[in-house]
Amino acid sequence: MKALIALEDGTIFEGKTFTGSGEVSGEIVFNTGMTGYQEILGDPSYKGQIVTMTYPLIGNYGVNLEDMESHRIHPGALIVREYNAIPSNYRATSTLADFLAEHDIPGIEGVDTRALTRLLRVKGSMKGVISTTDLDPDSLIAKARGSEGLIGRDLVKEVTCAKPYSWRDNAPVDGNNFMNAGEGKFKVVVFDLGLKFNQARRLAANGCRVQIVPAATSAEEVLAMNPDGIFLSNGPGDPAGVAGVVDTVRELLGKKPIFGICLGHQILGLAYGGKTYKLKFGHRGINQPVKDLMTGRIEITSQNHGFCVDPDSLDPDKVEVTHLNLSDGSLEGMRHKDYPAFSVQYHPEDGPGPHDASYLFGRFVEMMQ
Repeated sequence: MKALIALEDGTIFEGKTFTGSGEVSGEIVFNTGMTGYQEILGDPSYKGQIVTMTYPLIGNYGVNLEDMESHRIHPGALIVREYNAIPSNYRATSTLADFLAEHDIPGIEGVDTRALTRLLRVKGSMKGVISTTDLDPDSLIAKARGSEGLIGRDLVKEVTCAKPYSWRDNAPVDGNNFMNAGEGKFKVVVFDLGLKFNQARRLAANGCRVQIVPAATSAEEVLAMNPDGIFLSNGPGDPAGVAGVVDTVRELLGKKPIFGICLGHQILGLAYGGKTYKLKFGHRGINQPVKDLMTGRIEITSQNHGFCVDPDSLDPDKVEVTHLNLSDGSLEGMRHKDYPAFSVQYHPEDGPGPHDASYLFGRFVEMMQ
């Protein structure tokens, strides 16, 4: 079935659906990972976006439930050059097409993803519409231009958990206290801003009892749980549009050790008094080089973000930059000089991606000791 992709600049791409009919809008972005499409689909940070895979052949190892990073698919659609309908992996329990169709998510193939990626690199990420039902280019371009963007939008409220839960035996379990959170030495409250399950797994593997709470949880409620540390997860969209969380984190600074990842890193930057800005086309992939300024070590990292903390907006007497992106020099990590708080813009939990930065979870544990 024919599908059209319309971008807000007036560009049209043609493809065909491998999942069924429909229409969806969102910010169109690209991911450079050769693998990891299932983890990408399960990543809440992609809420409000349509993902283009730059690797040309997608679907060849199918899908399995063990590798899900959340309970559902979050991108509005998946664009690929060529879909492989016959997976070749003993762990596969479903094809990618069936998985997308089950969640009513369009999958589009036959698209010149090289040209689309080049356009997004030159002009930046853009709003777009995919449709199999409306094949009028002018109509779709108008819809793309009129669709809701990411600036100022609070997407965290759409992906955060509805109620607290614990992490035990490598799975989420019902519970609103640490009694259900395993046998770890350190009690960690996790703010679910769009949590990837592998972050909970990494914390548990490092001796932490993990209690996940909704993003709107107050500082008073968190402190009443008497945790040893606080973790701020990844999440979608514009950090400046997230209501209330910055004020909550500002109240918690200095009271407990804090570790932030991705959106959690940006929230900490705002709590420090800094500002964030939107990157031209963002960093999305599993091969981003980052330098740890504290050790001089180079890490190859997994990343997925479209916004960044402005280092010039931070008080150098209070905040130290600890990591830099070697591709564009953007801020990738920081720590507070007075409070036990640090954060990184990338994803040390991998899922998918390299394990170079897994040491950061150990650093968090050391801070709680």
